[in-house]
Parts: sequence; C-alpha cells; structure tokens
Amino acid sequence: MDPIRILLADDHNVMRDGLRLLLERQTDLAVVAEASDGREAVRLCEEHKPDVVIMDVAMPNLNGIEATRRITAGNPATAVVILSMHHDESYVLRSLKAGARAYLLKDSAKADLIAAIRAVSEGKSFFSPKVSRILQDDYFRQFEERGVEDSYDLLTEREREILQLVAEGRTNKEIADLLNLSVYTVDTHRTHILQKLDLHSVPEVILYAVRKGIIS
Repeated sequence: MDPIRILLADDHNVMRDGLRLLLERQTDLAVVAEASDGREAVRLCEEHKPDVVIMDVAMPNLNGIEATRRITAGNPATAVVILSMHHDESYVLRSLKAGARAYLLKDSAKADLIAAIRAVSEGKSFFSPKVSRILQDDYFRQFEERGVEDSYDLLTEREREILQLVAEGRTNKEIADLLNLSVYTVDTHRTHILQKLDLHSVPEVILYAVRKGIIS
C-alpha cells in the first residue's frame, strides 16, 4: 500500500521540522512538501496533490482557514487537518465550513495527530480530545441555560444512525448502500434530522456530533 502523502503548512521552521520527524517515523506516512505561508500551501497542494494537508491557522500572506477553503475547493480529494493553538468554537466552525476534516490543538498528544491523519485519509473526521470536551461542555451549558431538553431525543433510531454516518463524511449514496436504503429515503432522513436539530449544513452536523460524543 502506498504511504499517505502529506503537505506541512506552518510558518515556524522548528514546528515543521518536528512534525516531519514525527510523521516520517511512521511507515505509512510520507511528507512530500512544506509551506511557510498560506499562499505557498495552496500552490504546493496544486503541484503535489497530497492526500492530507497539516494546516496552521495563523500564517502570513494567507491565513490557514482561507488556504483550506481554496485547497478543498480545488482539490476535493485532499483532506485538511487543522493544527492550531486556538480552541474556541468559532475557529473550529470556520475551519469546518472551509472544508477541514479534523481540528487538533498544538499541545495534543503526538498519537492524536497520527490518528487524525489516518482518519481523514479514510474520509472520516477527527477532533483532539480537548477540543471535543470544550465543545461538549459548551453545548450542555447552553442547554442548561435555556432550560430545554436535548433535541437528540427527538431522533428515531434510524435518524441517529444516519446522523453519525453524515458526520463521518459519508455521501447519501454511500449511506444508502450501507443501510440498504434508497438515496431518496436517505435524503428524506437527512432533511428530518436537520429540521429536528435546527442544523443547516454538514459542518454544523459534524460540530453537533462532536459535542454529543457521537464522533471523536
């Protein structure tokens, strides 16, 4: 099996050197290029077509979130892992809307980064445990403040099953094939899920699933 090809994008040389040393110890991972700013990351992604990009948020010339948006728009087969020092929800949601498949903090365990790379290369999402806990705590705090019950209880068993698959990045056709349903039926379930949970996009579904502990 060919190794997972990785582009590193961070404006700190020491950070990139450390990441390269860490990743190239894994036989199934290979760093094919490095970028020191967002524009260079977009250019090198077009040139090398990596499987995964490890992206910092705060970079010169073009920030990591905007670079992610351009990379995923031009190279949908490339998965982006955000590696950032920012842990508040706004950064996570903006990164997801830009097309990132994973979000980790820079103080995450080394094993989390490796697990994230492998997960996104398979079309899944991944969040560092600290980010997941922050999002879950904030989610339940909001429910307590509003004095309402968890809308997750409104979902049927089938809807909960489809919710997880959508959050994992599966398409309607993939879900239909997996559950032996028609694409139309899956689409109907997705519509009901979004209505019941008051969600409006796949990034919001992913964020909701992380908060609920449905995906990691």
